[in-house]
Amino acid sequence: MVVIRLARGGQKDRPFYHIVAADSRTSRDGRYLERLGFFNPLARGNEQRLRLDLGRAEYWMSVGAQPSARVRRLIKDLKKEAASAETEAAA
Repeated sequence: MVVIRLARGGQKDRPFYHIVAADSRTSRDGRYLERLGFFNPLARGNEQRLRLDLGRAEYWMSVGAQPSARVRRLIKDLKKEAASAETEAAA
């Protein structure tokens, strides 16, 4: 089964995560099928906190990939942000 999950990178005490589509049997930071974006939980100032190719994530989910709980929440937040930005632009 394919899962969409976080793969940890970064230094000790400075986490940085790549959002990847991977086979569920591979290790957390091991091989992946495709990198979809990144998540930086410690972003400050002008640093970007989240970047995700939503179209590719939707594609993987349409062919049966299951997002992890955290990735599911990140996708939900990203969609909510996009909807609010669209509403503000229309007003």
